[in-house]
Amino acid sequence: MVMELKMFQFIDDSIIYFKDIETHLDTLCEDIEGYFEEMLMEEDQGVLNINSRVKSISSLKEKIIRNNYYKKYSTVEEFFSNLSDLIGIRIECRFIEDENKIYKIIKTHFTEIDEEGYYYSSSKKNIKLKLSDKQPQEQKNGFKIFRIDGFYEYNDKKFNFELQIKSLVNIFWGEIEHKIIYKNNNYMLVDEFYKNIMGAIKKNLSMIDNQLLLIYDQVNKFNAINPTVRKAQLETVLSKIIYDIFSTQMKKSIGLIVDFKKSCDAIVKYIFRTNNAEDLEDYNETLLKTISRLNAIGKDDMNFNSQIEFEREVEFKDEFCNTVGTEILKSINTDFQWNLFFRMLFQIELGNNSEDFESFIMYFKNIFLKNISFSKLNFLFNEEQSE
Repeated sequence: MVMELKMFQFIDDSIIYFKDIETHLDTLCEDIEGYFEEMLMEEDQGVLNINSRVKSISSLKEKIIRNNYYKKYSTVEEFFSNLSDLIGIRIECRFIEDENKIYKIIKTHFTEIDEEGYYYSSSKKNIKLKLSDKQPQEQKNGFKIFRIDGFYEYNDKKFNFELQIKSLVNIFWGEIEHKIIYKNNNYMLVDEFYKNIMGAIKKNLSMIDNQLLLIYDQVNKFNAINPTVRKAQLETVLSKIIYDIFSTQMKKSIGLIVDFKKSCDAIVKYIFRTNNAEDLEDYNETLLKTISRLNAIGKDDMNFNSQIEFEREVEFKDEFCNTVGTEILKSINTDFQWNLFFRMLFQIELGNNSEDFESFIMYFKNIFLKNISFSKLNFLFNEEQSE
């Protein structure tokens, strides 16, 4: 009974302590994510996305109970100073071989070493990594993962974080292991049967990774032969993926599906244009990044029966944009097709709705100006008359 009371008291004290520092943790989390994003996005090594999170209260409770931390640590402060994944940073990449490439890039930036053996960059001295450990690390299940301990120095305090580097198939594997096995007490990891099953799944995922890499390399080789055809094929593939994801969400939200394939085609052209995708390598990178974003969208429910709201008043750069943009704004919450088009666009594009709308209107203007008939107006009349 005393032990039970001690456990619950330790959990309550931990939650109070966590809430006191939670605001700081969110700020630090964003700063760490931004630092690695700035470092890696300049490199062409298959980085798709960088995610970050602060450990949730429910996860904190579960970890205290699962690992008997209320017995191991005498104070809450001691517990938090030893909690390696208080903040989690995950670098997502295309293929398993990209994981090692990204790890090597990080090592080229973290070249200074402190008295405790942690490495840091001269450009960001308060973010430190333990690079002395062998990577990738072997887990209890026998599989390997790039997992690096680190900490962030802030106001003379150290806040721990865990950095992971994961390919797409290893992200999927992690979801299987964590949600189906790790958090399900009905599965016994000591059971040889489950070990064999999980081993087979991991082996198949690794094979899929190799197959995807072969396809990717083959696509790049074929690209050199007929780049125009390949661009069109990639646009078609992405348009189909967008349609499949949003049609599924639409069915769940309003119980029916309308045809919006043309809207998907238009959004795809906008995505490639605004990402300055010119050659096939650019197209491939844009495709993979957008698919990663669409996977995240597909996990959340979406309401197709609500109005689109803007964070601020939309501003237009010229009369053309004002005329076109104002007319579309009048219809955006009354015409279902316009509402659907911008709902999809705003979901895919990161940023606020006002900025995305302004960007699309400028894109539309540029496309319109390239139209031959409109160009003739500019040739026959002066600028004021053309407008």
